Amino acid sequence: MTQKTCLICKKESPIISSFFGVCLECIRFRFKKALPYIQKAHEKSRAFFNLPSSIPAEVGGKDCTLCALNCKIGEGRFGYCGLKKNNKGFILGLDARYAKVSWYLDPLPTNCVADWICPGSKKENRGNLNLAVFFHACNLNCLYCQNWHFRELTHTSKWIHVEEMLKALNDRVFCVCFFGGDPSPQVHFAIKFSQKALQKKKNLLICWETNGLFSKRFLKSVIQISLDSGGIIKFDLKAFSKEVHLALTGYDNEIILENFAEVAKYFNQRKDVPLLTASTPLVPGYIDEREVEGIAKFIANLNPEIPYRLLAFYPHFYMRDLPKTSREFALKALEIAKKVGLKKVSLGNIHLLL
Repeated sequence: MTQKTCLICKKESPIISSFFGVCLECIRFRFKKALPYIQKAHEKSRAFFNLPSSIPAEVGGKDCTLCALNCKIGEGRFGYCGLKKNNKGFILGLDARYAKVSWYLDPLPTNCVADWICPGSKKENRGNLNLAVFFHACNLNCLYCQNWHFRELTHTSKWIHVEEMLKALNDRVFCVCFFGGDPSPQVHFAIKFSQKALQKKKNLLICWETNGLFSKRFLKSVIQISLDSGGIIKFDLKAFSKEVHLALTGYDNEIILENFAEVAKYFNQRKDVPLLTASTPLVPGYIDEREVEGIAKFIANLNPEIPYRLLAFYPHFYMRDLPKTSREFALKALEIAKKVGLKKVSLGNIHLLL
């Protein structure tokens, strides 16, 4: 691997992202110096897709409260997700009947973060289908995003009516999984679809694969839909420290951890299928033993029965100059998560390990 140099401490390493050029130690211990480099990288990555460079907070702007970012959008401008627009004082994109979304039917078992704990992977359910619902917007800016192509659709795709997507349901559909992008910027549509889908088909699992940036006013509905239907809420806990999370995603993780803790309160209400699970991509150079231990302790303190999956990293998007996760580190991370008290831990994407 090519050696890269940290722009602050001048350390050389193959596990420094050249896109923002700052090493993990400088992010942790010299964050004020690192922040301008981090911000510049995120602004550059978003400008390419014509997305706002930062979370709108304009004085006199119109509030968008669909997700946890609570954008204040100025006249003629877009929210951070790139969907909501202030059009003469009226926020376009708030109608729950419409979303920028696509979908496909995926035979079970499917490539799901929760496949190791999901009923859809059981032998008796094979041959059924998952309705995979792909949202065309996100409220984070992960520089290693594996599904970054949604950004090309944020501005260009059409708004789809909820009744159109309902036509995809048939007798073989066993579960619905909202992902993307992320469902949280269009959570009102996901909730409306779920309610209508469950009226149409009673035995239907509703799952969410999310960064967790739900508005608290919608989170209870998200929880109840999955709790009642037998579905799973899958949080991607990308880092434990606020600084590292901000460097990788453009935003800190305070609200995400709060929302995860809120969902965890309902975990014991259903014993057969876990309501909640978490995953963490093991990004070389940035997610180390300290980050894994922090996340694992956080989860274990809430409930040690919550399943946690460590995911092998694949170089992609703006962090494609990093290596894949090493098998040695993945196994070490697995042991760390178990050692702090978590009872259900696994490795995912093991075919990617070096």
